[in-house]
Amino acid sequence: MSAVKRIPFKRSWWIPKRIFDYTVSFLGLVVLSPLIVGVAALVRATSSGPVLFTQIRVGRHGKCFKCYKFRTMVAGADALGSITTATDSRITNVGRVLRRCKLDELPQLWNVLIGKMSFVGPRPDVPGYSDLLQGSDRQILELLPGITGPATLIFNDEAQLLKQVNNQKAFNDHVIYPEKVRINISYIERGSFFKDIGYIIATVAPRITGWIRLDIWLGIDYSAFRKKMKAEVFRYNTGKML
Repeated sequence: MSAVKRIPFKRSWWIPKRIFDYTVSFLGLVVLSPLIVGVAALVRATSSGPVLFTQIRVGRHGKCFKCYKFRTMVAGADALGSITTATDSRITNVGRVLRRCKLDELPQLWNVLIGKMSFVGPRPDVPGYSDLLQGSDRQILELLPGITGPATLIFNDEAQLLKQVNNQKAFNDHVIYPEKVRINISYIERGSFFKDIGYIIATVAPRITGWIRLDIWLGIDYSAFRKKMKAEVFRYNTGKML
């Protein structure tokens, strides 16, 4: 049996990364508190149910934690499945706006502040998916999960992508999830503090990212990815191999 390849972590990356996470999340919660309160009031006023959507996610070292977001679906929607498409009828009208503007992610600043998440990293999985990681892929669990990251940016239209396939769960399990694992392993291998800043800029200002070609430096090839996913959608819908 061959030895599992381990990717050495860089202290020059992880120490400033945590300092940045703590400082910016604290300042963000203070500065954005009026916006956070306003969004909370809007969610409360426009649909019945709790303001926050709390879900158990898998964090660093496989330890579960409570991940917070503003609720964008009708109360109890998670009981009907974890796969969400762009036309999902469970999403509220206000929820669609919050998702489009990424405002539903604001409560995760608290997760970052207390050290359960980072600004940049793999998105935290629901229990069950992390159990599928094998060999060197399990090193992903040594990372703090992130609000954004390369996989999040590349799959920014994941809901639209799932809308195109007949078997959404199979497509997620056999195409999307393995692709995210590959991207996240590459993130461990090639990541740096300055690239983390780049991923944050690409998240909040995607047009600027394209203008200054920051996506090329970050290794985000949207064109190649769209071609690959188009082929996978065709294969899943027709059963044909391209």
